Amino acid sequence: MQYMVVSFNYKSCSLEERESIAFKDEDEIKSFLNTLTDFEFIQEAFVVNTCNRVDIVVATKDNFATYHAILGILSKTKSLNFYSLEKSAKRYEEDCAIEHIFNVVSSLDSMVVGEAQITGQVKEAFRVSFNNGTAGKELNRLLSYATKCAAEVRNSTNISEHPISIASVAVAQAEEELESLSGMVGVVIGSGDMGKLASKHLLRAGADVVIVSRNKDHAQALADDLGENVKVGSYEKIATYINKYRLLFSATASQEPIITEDMVLDQKIDRLWFDMAIPRDIDNSINRDNINIYYIDNLQEISKSNHALRKEQAVIAADIVKRYKEEFLKWLQALAVEPVIKQMRLNIELIVKEESARVVSKGFIPKEYQENLEYMAVQLFDKFLHSPTKKLREVSKESEASEVIDAIKHIFSIDTNSVDPKKYKKG
Repeated sequence: MQYMVVSFNYKSCSLEERESIAFKDEDEIKSFLNTLTDFEFIQEAFVVNTCNRVDIVVATKDNFATYHAILGILSKTKSLNFYSLEKSAKRYEEDCAIEHIFNVVSSLDSMVVGEAQITGQVKEAFRVSFNNGTAGKELNRLLSYATKCAAEVRNSTNISEHPISIASVAVAQAEEELESLSGMVGVVIGSGDMGKLASKHLLRAGADVVIVSRNKDHAQALADDLGENVKVGSYEKIATYINKYRLLFSATASQEPIITEDMVLDQKIDRLWFDMAIPRDIDNSINRDNINIYYIDNLQEISKSNHALRKEQAVIAADIVKRYKEEFLKWLQALAVEPVIKQMRLNIELIVKEESARVVSKGFIPKEYQENLEYMAVQLFDKFLHSPTKKLREVSKESEASEVIDAIKHIFSIDTNSVDPKKYKKG
């Protein structure tokens, strides 16, 4: 079994490319995972689908075939050119894949380093696949170690001491441009995590908030939780709000722009709009001299200047990730040796039974002595193998373990790949 990650993220893909690759909902993700894990060489998979990345994480027997299967399915389901996808994809294998996931879960690979959402997003991505029957113990092992790593990064550095998100960067930029948000009204479209964060930061800055969502009950529950300075607006009146108020923060799951050219009126007020969604909520054809629109990649560029003080902590965090990666690899190697030892003993028991049956059939010993003979033979082999198996377990913790284990498997004709890789999937 091998680990692989195929990543399409803000580092390697433009906003337009990420929009074309992003999955629109959970059902589309499940359909993709079902198709992917139908290949016999792919054991498990899950998809991290956020505004900044689409990462496909797999446990597989064949990295080469898996990589091309992922690109092939994506190109077909998304109607994208295979070779264009290949140019945008970042491919991680084995220990690089492990380190990448540890970095992602620890928020070291985020658009805004140290943001708090990503750990929960990756856990949720695994949960969706686990409940779908397309992820199990192999990827759970990886994610469990990644979560431990993320916890130590948080506890050993101050990288998340003042959590920053794209929403907080957007509000901070609005404060910088307008000098003060006190007494202003910020229209927040979307009542999910990003909308909630934007609302909280606006309230902290002294602004009132109007939350607008297709799910009015969800928006009302959020408004009740945030306090009296938050009101719920009507989704049907978005055009009114965007032409009345100066501040707009949008983060919905819509697959099409919800703010289009025909909705915008020429007003004398200067407006600041922040689009925190992928795909974009605000049509990029809108062009007004007094409307300044920030899309998510603009916010990422702004966020870079806010992290100079975090660089030293990020170096410390990177060392923690590398240490956890090495510990995880050693643990996997130690885990890999046990099936070899078990199969070696099973092979011995089988040979003992065959040979004892042969000597009884030949009349060399009476039938009533066969059980005692088998017991004695197994005990002798156990004693003989005690020291070698002890050393094998010790070697399994060293860097050359895989070569030693493979040599033992070859010499003794031991096959540990006979277990059905689909046994962790729902029938």
